[in-house]
Amino acid sequence: MSPELISIYALVACFVLATTMSVNMGVLSFAAAFAVGKLAGGLSDDDIFAGFPGDIFVVLVGVTYLFAIARANGTTDWLVHWAVRLVGGRLVVIPWVMFGIAALLTAIGAVSPAACAIIAPIALNLAARHGINPLLMGAMVVHGAQAGGFSPISVYGVIVNGVVADNALPGSPLVLFLGSFALNLVIAGVVFVVFGGLRTARAGVEQDAAVDEPEVLRLDRDRVLTLLGLAALVVCTLVFELDAGLVAMTVAVVLTVLSPKVAANAPAEVTWPTVLLICGVLTYVGVLQEMGTIDYVGHAVAGVGLPLLAALLLCYIGGVVSAFASSVGLMGALIPLAVPFLATGTIGPIGVVTALAVSATLVDVSPFSTNGAIVLANAKGVDREVFFRRLMVYGGVVVAVGPLLAWLVFVVPGLG
Repeated sequence: MSPELISIYALVACFVLATTMSVNMGVLSFAAAFAVGKLAGGLSDDDIFAGFPGDIFVVLVGVTYLFAIARANGTTDWLVHWAVRLVGGRLVVIPWVMFGIAALLTAIGAVSPAACAIIAPIALNLAARHGINPLLMGAMVVHGAQAGGFSPISVYGVIVNGVVADNALPGSPLVLFLGSFALNLVIAGVVFVVFGGLRTARAGVEQDAAVDEPEVLRLDRDRVLTLLGLAALVVCTLVFELDAGLVAMTVAVVLTVLSPKVAANAPAEVTWPTVLLICGVLTYVGVLQEMGTIDYVGHAVAGVGLPLLAALLLCYIGGVVSAFASSVGLMGALIPLAVPFLATGTIGPIGVVTALAVSATLVDVSPFSTNGAIVLANAKGVDREVFFRRLMVYGGVVVAVGPLLAWLVFVVPGLG
């Protein structure tokens, strides 16, 4: 068996083990990078370590550390509750407020599961209190998080744009961001209509649609400083083009020094499993590149003979696998696999990359994904088994339709 096939089978084994045995895929990927790189690829230790994504590590740790501080001092609760108060008790607006806040959080740097973990409990409590379909509210939160998830300063955006740059592909961070936002917005609109959002419009206005807790709604010194820090993160990365991870880490350190007691537990709240997963997968991708597996698979896909069909197959691979495994880990592995195919120039690389990224994240409403599991865990006043089946059916529909829709919108027109 060729080294390239061995490395591919090892990657598949990592996905299967991570899905069926709840083992962190990053740990599996580090082990696979060592075993496959040494035994099948004949790589040195330096060759294996060369694939470790130090810049992405800093982004993940810096951003999650900063948002852990924001959660600890109540800044995220303040943002959510004030946004809900501003709708004046109009139930029809609440799902869209949840969509917008989730999108804002991921757009300014929160990882998608972190945004869902912040918003979903509040959103689903509001749904239970006011008789809003919990599937509607949960889907709006997840699609909102994914809508903002590919901004140039977001974790997903940094990863995808970094992979594109590392592989010398034409890229457009703006197309990636706006494309994902638009498609998730359209799907959210369909969800809103299908799952009873219009009925909330007929319900009129209720008082106390937001949780009016004085302590939550008070703007104190720590929250003001955190809001200024988040604003500085946006300005420094977008205007001055500074590294998002280093800026986020610096802001987090300043907030820690100013309020050490509040930030004392923030390092423990960094999403270390996610950091480990992403860094492990991308390290293994580096091994794949060193071994020539990327070129091997890319030429095999190109050999299909029909470029549009090959792109559609890649989108469905991304969608189906991502419904059961890590979206961000899959993006790190899938986009490099398409590089040789895109290098032929037969279809637009910007459109294909955008379609692959969107296909791999649209399906995160699946109850087997982190975001879907968060929604399932926080649903109130429902039969959990029934709600699980409804969420699974909806996730299945998105898996079946989402990649095709992304392919039609981004690949067929030949973007890039």
